Amino acid sequence: MAPSRTPLPSTDIQPALHVVLVAPEIPPNTGSIARLCAATATRLHLIRPLGFSLDDRYLKRAGLDYWPYVDVHVYDNWPQFRQQYSSARLHFFSARAARSYLTVRYARGDTLVFGSETKGLPSTLLATHADDTYVIPIANPHVRSLNLSNAVSIVVYEALRQLAG
Repeated sequence: MAPSRTPLPSTDIQPALHVVLVAPEIPPNTGSIARLCAATATRLHLIRPLGFSLDDRYLKRAGLDYWPYVDVHVYDNWPQFRQQYSSARLHFFSARAARSYLTVRYARGDTLVFGSETKGLPSTLLATHADDTYVIPIANPHVRSLNLSNAVSIVVYEALRQLAG
């Protein structure tokens, strides 16, 4: 089955970045990330299973009226995504990584991969891509991770800052 896509008014836009959410679970997080992607002209890729329907009212509410401007693609699984983007330069983000996201030298077209809110990225992806996995450092040892939409925002804007500089 081919990935589904919501068409943009102009499909000529080549995104500077790609955000991939692997098995996202919480509709408002994905809605906020979709809004961020619309604002930054970043392509959003959703890897099933999704913890919600794309028609979910909370998802739509979080994205507000920006959904027509979100370049979103949905895949049944990770291999289907990789088949379509086999040459993509991937960066994975996990609360269990050792290296900071600030050590990455982001490039145009990079793909930023995030896991689900409760499980993070699958262990198989983390093991396979250990050299390309990064963390957003957290100063308080009592806080184990950031909200997914906040984490995506932090990394996207750092990547865009580097691309602009």
